[in-house]
Amino acid sequence: QVQLVESGGGLVQPGGSLRLSCAASGSLFSLAFSTYDAKWYRQAPGKQRELVASFTRGGEVIYADSVKGRFTIARDNARNTVNLQMNNLTPEDTAVYVCYVGYGTRDYWGQGTQVTVSS
Repeated sequence: QVQLVESGGGLVQPGGSLRLSCAASGSLFSLAFSTYDAKWYRQAPGKQRELVASFTRGGEVIYADSVKGRFTIARDNARNTVNLQMNNLTPEDTAVYVCYVGYGTRDYWGQGTQVTVSS
């Protein structure tokens, strides 16, 4: 059974940066890229959950148009995490950010971490 825990959220001023981490139980993220999908979603109050960034079991990386050039998703096999580096943040990026993993035939979700961008 996979458990996901997000960290790194907080309050930041517009133009600032944050790095979110998604840690998995066991050594899931140390496995070959073909074993799992990993994605970051976000959901703001009153809005539909949206896909921010993802990579597939084949290593394909996809970003939402709104974050291209600002956000970077990456695996860290040594630390058993999937990270989301967020730069040049704006108030529109304010949301709860949630990690997702597709492993085998199962879907796993973290509890989310709050990101607030405000002056």
